[in-house]
Amino acid sequence: MLILPTANASLEPYRLTGTPLTPRAPRLPLTRTAFAAAHVVSDPLRERNPWDSRPAVDWDATLAFRQHLWDQGLHLAEAMDTAQRGMGVDWPTALELIQRTMAAAKAHPMQPRVACGAGTDHKTPQDLATPDAILAAYTTQAEAIEAAGGQLILMASRAFTAINATPDIYHRVYRALIDQAAQPAILHWLGDMFDPALAGYWGTTDTDKASDFVLTLIAENPAKVDGIKISLLDQSHEEAFRARLPAGVRLYTGDDFNYAPLIEGDGARHSHALLGIFAAIAPAAAQALEALAEGDHQTYHKLFAPTVPLSREIFRAPTRFYKAGIAYLAWLNGHQTHFIMPAGFQSSRDITHYAAVFRLADQAGLLSRPDLAEARMKTLLALHGIDQN
Repeated sequence: MLILPTANASLEPYRLTGTPLTPRAPRLPLTRTAFAAAHVVSDPLRERNPWDSRPAVDWDATLAFRQHLWDQGLHLAEAMDTAQRGMGVDWPTALELIQRTMAAAKAHPMQPRVACGAGTDHKTPQDLATPDAILAAYTTQAEAIEAAGGQLILMASRAFTAINATPDIYHRVYRALIDQAAQPAILHWLGDMFDPALAGYWGTTDTDKASDFVLTLIAENPAKVDGIKISLLDQSHEEAFRARLPAGVRLYTGDDFNYAPLIEGDGARHSHALLGIFAAIAPAAAQALEALAEGDHQTYHKLFAPTVPLSREIFRAPTRFYKAGIAYLAWLNGHQTHFIMPAGFQSSRDITHYAAVFRLADQAGLLSRPDLAEARMKTLLALHGIDQN
């Protein structure tokens, strides 16, 4: 039993009650494409000046976590927001991550798909003052990703909002990026709840106008667009948007609050997945998608239902700090030996949040090694002055 803090600043006893899910490979091909966006594991023995220098990555643990996802039939979204791009992980580190991941994916027996984030974060804002400079920066990263064998995700770039780009500028840059991609790309619409610097993306703060713009952009060359990831945490918007997509273009939900109904769909249309939360709930996600492929909607909802409160806690405002919850659960479940993140990002959440995540993960059957999770939680509580005696 543990003594855990609560939201009202009190302490309450908590006893583990969940039945852990066993990670395993799916029994049949999944009917939804599911990318899990994975985090980066630091090497705390080699970290120096974590706020001011490149992160030291524990490559063995970082790649082992990706193997864990692939073994369960999930694909991987690499070097994305979950991997702290622009928030502790720079482009040289991200490129090495992509190259190492692609080599590992090619050797994996399940031949997972890997889509990788291309952005502009290797350049300073001063270097990205024109549309041509933004296009050139994207192109540098896109070419490096394609050279490694990865599919492109055209990440949302702060460079556009920094210069107050008009829709014409977005169109010029994205049209070139989509058309020159070696294989169909995935677009990326990340809301300002994930990154406040992206407010007004696509050249407008009006979501309906932004949607019209993006749909027109896609319709100009739909054969070169695999899909679009939308992370606006707005189920009704996503449903309306996907109904207007050209045939063959996927909607990859990035809605970490409403993924269950969006992926299940309405009988006519459904979303696929590109989600950070799937890295944290991989056994539940993979087995729920397996049940959906079998036509077993009851099991699908039974598995996903308890993960929703957990996801809402991990992604609660300020949403951009959600990466800490992903890494924390990986530590509790023994996928890494510590809870140190690039740039010390673990300090972005408080002990009450971590206690809530612990409870909800247990109730969702996502503490795969309960004894280890309890022992590690005791260590974290002790660091925060919470005596278990």
